[in-house]
Amino acid sequence: MSEVPMSEVPGTTEDELEAPPVASVAPEAAAEPEAAAPVAVADATPPVEVAPGEAGPVDGTAPAAPVPAGPAEVTMRVWRGDQTGGEFADYTLPAQEGEVVLDVIHRVQATEAPDLACRWNCKAGKCGSCSAEINGKPRLMCMTRMDQLPEGPVTVAPMRTFPILRDLVTDVSFNYEMAKQVPAFQPGPEPPGGYRMLQIDVERGQEFRKCIECFMCQDVCHVIRDHEENKTRYAGPRFFIRYAELEMHPLDTNDRRELVRQKAGLGMCNITKCCTEVCPEHIKITDNAIIPMKERVVDSSYDPVGWLGRKIMRRHKASPEEAARTVSEGALGNGSPQESFGAASPEEAAAGNQ
Repeated sequence: MSEVPMSEVPGTTEDELEAPPVASVAPEAAAEPEAAAPVAVADATPPVEVAPGEAGPVDGTAPAAPVPAGPAEVTMRVWRGDQTGGEFADYTLPAQEGEVVLDVIHRVQATEAPDLACRWNCKAGKCGSCSAEINGKPRLMCMTRMDQLPEGPVTVAPMRTFPILRDLVTDVSFNYEMAKQVPAFQPGPEPPGGYRMLQIDVERGQEFRKCIECFMCQDVCHVIRDHEENKTRYAGPRFFIRYAELEMHPLDTNDRRELVRQKAGLGMCNITKCCTEVCPEHIKITDNAIIPMKERVVDSSYDPVGWLGRKIMRRHKASPEEAARTVSEGALGNGSPQESFGAASPEEAAAGNQ
């Protein structure tokens, strides 16, 4: 077969004849762009700094520090006994997160000591029933968290000031007897337009009314805690705030100052503020109730200006017997207490209490 020169091939030019040969490429590969080389890009997020002992973020940029685990067990040292005597008994239970002392006491009752006696009601810190001495300090069992107590056995004992009935239950009837001796609120005749009070007087009384009668202030008061014989003539901090509330009320017309001095034993309090420190409602018992009551009693007994004023105005201090009377007993004549006691009118009392 004879060879045909390339110049004679139809459709072929001289430039095409001089170009180098081109390798054949598949249509799919020819359409695909050339892959770009990888380029290193700096991370815009700054590194996370983690202090020693702190847990790092979840993404693993810093190792998380281990969270210290609480004790696996808890030991409750609970007083068991009655009026004749008793002793502390230890109960060891598995620890549970978020418990208060009352929760553990209930678990002791449910598992190891079903005959354990304790008093409780609301479990919300508002009834005052579950008062006890926890590690030697009066507290509410329902408001004392286990994780806030120091490590080791937790001692739970009844309030020492009152007679023991059984285990953690005490006889607090002394307080109810003292409550009976507080003369009731005695307002004067209602003026035209009704009774009116300043807001500052309302707030003063509201602080004392926050009392939940847990009687922990009574328990810690050394006047009756260490001297049983004083209970017959000492009302205690709880009732001093009650007397103060009534005496500072601008509409009350009774005069209880001599009653507080002679019958309630206000002078035996030496204002150590123990009662204020244990109050779960944070009432300033000493500063806002006991000290002002002492000042009022001293003024009524030893202030020469007050004595002269009573002589000129022909007024006299109410005796304890007069202060103990109530309007319902008809002891105040025509129903106007200030006429019998020589006390100030509601307007004068309001001005004097501001």
